[in-house]
Amino acid sequence: MSVSQINIDVFRMINNLGNQSSFLNPIAIFFAEYMLYILALGMVIYWFTRTKQNRMMIIQAVIAFILAEIAGKISGLFYSHHQPFADLPNVNQLIDHAIDNSFPSDHTILFFSICFSIWLVRKKEGWLWLIIACFVGISRILVGVHYPIDIVFGALFGITSAILSYWMTPKLTFLKNLLHAYEKVEDFFLPAKYKSHSKDKYKNF
Repeated sequence: MSVSQINIDVFRMINNLGNQSSFLNPIAIFFAEYMLYILALGMVIYWFTRTKQNRMMIIQAVIAFILAEIAGKISGLFYSHHQPFADLPNVNQLIDHAIDNSFPSDHTILFFSICFSIWLVRKKEGWLWLIIACFVGISRILVGVHYPIDIVFGALFGITSAILSYWMTPKLTFLKNLLHAYEKVEDFFLPAKYKSHSKDKYKNF
């Protein structure tokens, strides 16, 4: 399907920033390609704080990402277009990318579903994660691999799924049971320094 002229104009405005200010290019490449590793490290750190709040938050984030990806794949069946560098001349393309359906942005889905899930639970540093998600979305335009509409819908899918998961996940008893079983095994092999002796450990989740 064709891309609207407004979408192209906004893409050009953002993508041309790299031509006008070349110092932005390595920053955009870092956010577009490598911030994923920072996100993964953050999730691991949250998980191994070994608090029930952080662990349920990570579970909610993973479920939110799965839901958002499903929504994204379904939407891609009804609307599709190639990456800007494949359709437009003189694109400031800074990273390699296969030519396929660019709508919606998987990177944006990933970051917004997880970062918004963190924000819902941990507002204080959650704002920083949301800012990072926004920068990642913009960077995907700046490096030439997505149109603005890909980013906007990726963010919408991620945020909506995060809210749904935040509401739904604590109601799923089998997840609490799985987490409890996992922690029993974990405590056997890697005993926590301080163990909670509360019988109602998961009553609030």
